[in-house]
Amino acid sequence: MRDALHSFTDVYGIVEANYAEHLDPDKADKAIYDGAIPGMLHVLDPHSNFYDPKAYAQMREDQHGKYYGVGMTIQPQGTKIVVLAPFEGTPSYKAGIRPGDVILAVDGKSTENMDSTAVANVLKGPRGTHVSVTMGRVGSPKPLVFDLIRDEIPRYSVDLAFLIKPGVGYIHITNFMETTSREVQDALDKFGDIQGLLIDLRGNPGGLLNEAVNVSDKFLERGQVVVSQHGRAFADQVYRAPHGSDAKYPIVVLVNRNTASAAEIVSGALQDHDRALIVGETTFGKGLVQTVFPIADNTGLALTTFHYYTPSGRLIQRNYNHVSLYDYYYVRDDVPKNNADREVKLTDSGRTVYGGGGITPDEKIDELKDNRFEDTMLLHYAFAHFSTHYLATHTVTKDFQVDDAVLQQFRDFLKSEKIDYTEPDLTANLDWVKASIKSELFTSQFGQSEGLRIRADWDPQINKALTYMPEAQALEDHTLPSQQKTQTAAR
Repeated sequence: MRDALHSFTDVYGIVEANYAEHLDPDKADKAIYDGAIPGMLHVLDPHSNFYDPKAYAQMREDQHGKYYGVGMTIQPQGTKIVVLAPFEGTPSYKAGIRPGDVILAVDGKSTENMDSTAVANVLKGPRGTHVSVTMGRVGSPKPLVFDLIRDEIPRYSVDLAFLIKPGVGYIHITNFMETTSREVQDALDKFGDIQGLLIDLRGNPGGLLNEAVNVSDKFLERGQVVVSQHGRAFADQVYRAPHGSDAKYPIVVLVNRNTASAAEIVSGALQDHDRALIVGETTFGKGLVQTVFPIADNTGLALTTFHYYTPSGRLIQRNYNHVSLYDYYYVRDDVPKNNADREVKLTDSGRTVYGGGGITPDEKIDELKDNRFEDTMLLHYAFAHFSTHYLATHTVTKDFQVDDAVLQQFRDFLKSEKIDYTEPDLTANLDWVKASIKSELFTSQFGQSEGLRIRADWDPQINKALTYMPEAQALEDHTLPSQQKTQTAAR
């Protein structure tokens, strides 16, 4: 080890003295921050990571669930920076900024040649300070100038919670940060007495372990194990539900291949204790726990210190030996094709579950597949641009429906924008087209949550998951067959 460190120091000294160009401090830092340190960590495992000052500050901001700014999501579209949606109740929302507005300048400085991260950074600032934002808007003959006063902007991990059917609540959790368990409790309080709950963890990358424990606590009995950690440098730890809940309604948890880490802790705990039926796809399989060690100069080291195990003793981590980082994250050839060589565990009632390779759902729901027509529409931002175009001359109310007249206007818009499509393509994807049009219009007219709700009402995976509520009820009543396999064909 000591010889290897001497070698690294020698290499860096040779580079610094002999590199063809002058090695300025920024480039030297980049070589270490983006090269040497991450390279060392990724030899260990895919999840140990180094945060340079910018990444470290962003990580802390994400964990806190708030920042100071004006409150809108933005996205590059071609050479423009476009508003996707202002967050409800924020300075942007109150000022009347709309989805589709183009950010032309901030404090008089043009946004030309700036990326969305750079624009987002100049929009942020101390609470109570002013920022002038110049917007271009379809239908407006000249740019609009908004004088915004920066404020605290909450980032919600529960971005959608509503009664998706009479008596059945729906909660979508995007990640696990410091406010997540409180947001989940707020949603449950808002629902009141319910007869069923669908928790959507699709695409949830995880986050804070203690918040995964606190969310699980909303549904488990007091003292039940949520997760255990085993490492080398620290004592093993077992996390239990600290308060517990006496709620008896059935729960379905919807997961997919990008459900990871803390989201897998929740899924695994509810599955092992027979508290929820897990449906969807096999999850990502991240069972390595990182401890973040602050380092000098506002940097941080996220180092794997534990492996975590579900209550039944399952290790969720996928194999990462002899797998490139790209293949590990995107190709996923290492996902188990069958259960023959996997460790077998049992839930509280004796149902079979498997360790390694993520959480295997009790009921499989196939992933949503894009097609060429959908990709074309999304590539051209067809629905967002049509919404801006439509609302320039129309208003919509909550009882709005995408009827034949609206569809014809959408066809005309596609032709005017020279976006290629065929009538059979549109007919074959009609439900998706209608939902996409309505979602964008409702986002603009009523706020982001209303647009998300339209998407959820249409979503085929959500609708399929809801059909498994009777099985979840049988699980809650302890009448589901104990030897049911954890992965069965979707009905």
